[in-house]
Amino acid sequence: MTTATEITDATVREVTEWLFGEAELLDTGKYREWLDLVAEDLSYVVPLRVTREREADTDIVEGMTLMDDDWDSMEMRVLRLETEYAWAEDPPSRSRHFVTNIRVAAGEAEDELAVKSNLLLYRTRGDVATFDILSGERHDVLRRVAGGYRLAKRVVVLDQTTVMTHNLALIM
Repeated sequence: MTTATEITDATVREVTEWLFGEAELLDTGKYREWLDLVAEDLSYVVPLRVTREREADTDIVEGMTLMDDDWDSMEMRVLRLETEYAWAEDPPSRSRHFVTNIRVAAGEAEDELAVKSNLLLYRTRGDVATFDILSGERHDVLRRVAGGYRLAKRVVVLDQTTVMTHNLALIM
């Protein structure tokens, strides 16, 4: 599909700033503000990955996910985090999103951009010396709206096949 979207240096800078701003909101626990960056038709998926032989077409298990959320379920996550019942996040995690290797291309729709980025997510909790590291590649669709962008779709392909974190309460 051909679109009229031109990817300029200014577009890449806007997207990069958007991703860095999003990371800051997530790292500071401003999940309600993060929801303002999300389109109401959001699709947020973390597919299940397995180790397969080199000849396999993919190591993603079709139809199986670690997370498969939409805007409503993300709002429920945020609402729960704002209550005293988010036991998995009490005390809250301290996280740092490192977003790199940002690649911007035209999206399928004229008002959308296809954005790939690498993610390294560091998380620690309480006073323990242990920490979690998740790494992967994010495939985003950002939709242009008045005043900026909204996240319409995110697929996070983790590098790990066995996720060694005690929960996936964090937004990647």
